[in-house]
Amino acid sequence: MLKEIQIVLWFLFVFVFAIFYKLSLQSGCIFSCMPIAKRFLTQEDVMSQSRSIIFVEITDRLEPPPLVSCSVESAARIYHDRPVVFFMTGLNNSTWLDSNSTYPAFSLLSAMKNVFIFPFQMETLFQETPLLPWYQKVNAAQQKHWVHIRSDASRLALIWKYGGIYMDTDVISIRPIPVANFLSAEASKVSSSGVFGFPHHHWFIWDCMKDFVQNYNGHIWGNQGPILMTRMLRALCNLTNFHNVEDQRCQNISFLHPQRFYPIPYPAWRQYYKVWKRSPDFNNSYALHLWNFMNKEHKTAVAGSNTLVENLYKTYCPTTYKELIQGTDGSGHMQQNKTE
Repeated sequence: MLKEIQIVLWFLFVFVFAIFYKLSLQSGCIFSCMPIAKRFLTQEDVMSQSRSIIFVEITDRLEPPPLVSCSVESAARIYHDRPVVFFMTGLNNSTWLDSNSTYPAFSLLSAMKNVFIFPFQMETLFQETPLLPWYQKVNAAQQKHWVHIRSDASRLALIWKYGGIYMDTDVISIRPIPVANFLSAEASKVSSSGVFGFPHHHWFIWDCMKDFVQNYNGHIWGNQGPILMTRMLRALCNLTNFHNVEDQRCQNISFLHPQRFYPIPYPAWRQYYKVWKRSPDFNNSYALHLWNFMNKEHKTAVAGSNTLVENLYKTYCPTTYKELIQGTDGSGHMQQNKTE
């Protein structure tokens, strides 16, 4: 009898919690008004309002490196009233990693009240999208850039299905993005696909998925990512050069100036890992893309180096800095150079 009463009380608790959670979503105070027992929330519960900040780990690794941890932590701090969702391909539905995890980065991210970590199942995600037939037919072993292609497809499907803001895992957030429907420019007339935001079921993202399949070419790096975004935007509008730090509009889409996310362009990516005599203020930026794809030398933040990247960690992801940078033995130390 006692066991039956305990079971009834348990289900009653879950039911009441679900009601309060739904109310908190409607009132817009999901994370500031009540503690969230994250273990009980489904992916659909968390992402139902099209307000999520979305990251994806497309490989099978289970321990995020410091830059990934910093990206997620910085977003959680800047968007403290919005869910930050981190999808992990290496997880499965029977795996639960939380603040007691033996993985340090998982431990610190799981302890943040608005960070949610979910398993990532690509074929399930692609259901009812133009990407599913392509995914079922494509020969992954023959694709030179398969990791990047999977990532490009996944971000489109996630924003189509759930809405919100997608960010690459080498993007450090420094202030909120003030617009909803946007693409980010790498340069004049050139879009990136590393940061973009739309509500769920937006027509532009659907058209991007159709173009992904119709113009698929796995031999060209970026053809399904930034090149796709650029050709879709150019088909809609006559893009012009940016003047000053002014964003552009293409129908109902904001095309954000390169300074918003790429104040240091990719040829100069090493500047993030150098010591600056006077640190840039990045007053015109919402986030900083660190171009990790270019970082074949595996440069990283080093405690006490006074590099730009170390100072960014200290400011925007202090827990990552304390636990993963200061907490290491310094074996990642590399020679630093000074720049203006």
